[in-house]
Amino acid sequence: MGELTVAADALWGAQTERARRNFQLSPLRMPQQFLRALALVKAVAADTNAGLGLLPAATARAIRAAAEEVASGAHPTQFPVDVFQTGSGTSTNMNMNEVLARLASARLKKPVHPNDHVNLGQSSNDVIPTALLVATSLSVEEVLLPALAHLESTIERRARELARVTKTGRTHLMDAVPLTFGQELSGWAAIVRASEERLRDGGKRLRQLPWGGTAVGTGINAHPHFAAKAIAGLAKTTGLAFTAAASPFHGLSHPDAAVELAGHLGNLAGGLLKISNDLRWMNSGPLAGLGEIELPALQPGSSIMPGKVNPVIPEAVAMVAVHVRGSCAAVSEAGASGNFQLNVMLPLLAHSLLESLDLLASAAASLADRAIAGFVVREDVLALALARNPILVTALNPIIGYEHAAAIAKRAYAERRPILDVAAEETRLSRAELEKLLDPRALTNTDDRREARRSSAPSRKTPAPISKGRRRA
Repeated sequence: MGELTVAADALWGAQTERARRNFQLSPLRMPQQFLRALALVKAVAADTNAGLGLLPAATARAIRAAAEEVASGAHPTQFPVDVFQTGSGTSTNMNMNEVLARLASARLKKPVHPNDHVNLGQSSNDVIPTALLVATSLSVEEVLLPALAHLESTIERRARELARVTKTGRTHLMDAVPLTFGQELSGWAAIVRASEERLRDGGKRLRQLPWGGTAVGTGINAHPHFAAKAIAGLAKTTGLAFTAAASPFHGLSHPDAAVELAGHLGNLAGGLLKISNDLRWMNSGPLAGLGEIELPALQPGSSIMPGKVNPVIPEAVAMVAVHVRGSCAAVSEAGASGNFQLNVMLPLLAHSLLESLDLLASAAASLADRAIAGFVVREDVLALALARNPILVTALNPIIGYEHAAAIAKRAYAERRPILDVAAEETRLSRAELEKLLDPRALTNTDDRREARRSSAPSRKTPAPISKGRRRA
């Protein structure tokens, strides 16, 4: 396409320079995790081609050394191509080929060609989707799953500490029957654990690579044994069990494993949003809200209201969750953009997924360390709300019936009195029996609740009338 001037200090060549000039849509560049994965792919490809007798050993060693240098994070400014580029990622593939060729040439003291040597037996169309799957697999294993394990263990530790602290349950944001803080937090831990399980299960499909399919899936210009040997070499290099995709035609044209990952990330984001909002509600107040907990005071909350402290970490995590869910929607659309033998939104897939993985890992760690680990429970507030919670009367349903219990609850709420006092007036159950039946702590445990019902069962035979002057509705 003619001569082109490239900066003297640039490691890239003409193809990268053309892409740099053509694609100036955003300040976004391909993530380091992706460049690392692509460099590892190139290193293994060089070794494989040398082993197959297609590339001189010295050239392969020079390419590998250059690729390992880039994979370690060196030369980050040498990858200037915008995320929003050609949909196959050809520009980024050639950017890597050119940079590695220049570095390898300097090591070898003789020319190494970006296409003939670095890209030997490869096409952007199989290398870029392979690098996408390698990068996301590594990020899930090395970054996200450890962060989720830390969040889960932090929640479980707090759940054990608060196992016997009873509070008012809430459904529809309205008072419901009691549960313990430990039970509530066990639900949070289960949310995180379920996401970990989904990510591990989906990881099996992420590790099925279309490498070796080259341009359209047929493997043109690649050695017949290249794919099997290269994928085995990549598995050894990374420690992950990569295998060949059953159909490279599938892998090149429809990256549904990446879309599945986006679904799991969106699910996780929804779980973190739920936990964050629970923390914000519990922390609300401290006087006019629920005021059940006090989150760690991290910074002033207002530029005008002295003494105000806000739940900044849950708010930040909530914004991460919303951003990630938007990115996952973009991934879903991008994954559906396969035309014939190629998906043409691969750079967007890579950027959105890897950014989301990083954000969720950071959010999980922050939520664990700067919110959940340090919140303090206000047990006096919990006890006051429990004592006046008319929904405790639910425990009397099997003994006095739903309608009678509903009337007691309405009266207790209207008179702003403890349910125990109203029930003592409205039934023939002794105060000792009522105290046992309406004990909030006992209502959180199935065995305790059944025992309380058994001890009060005879009262069912003589249901108490509602107080004089009242009638059943």
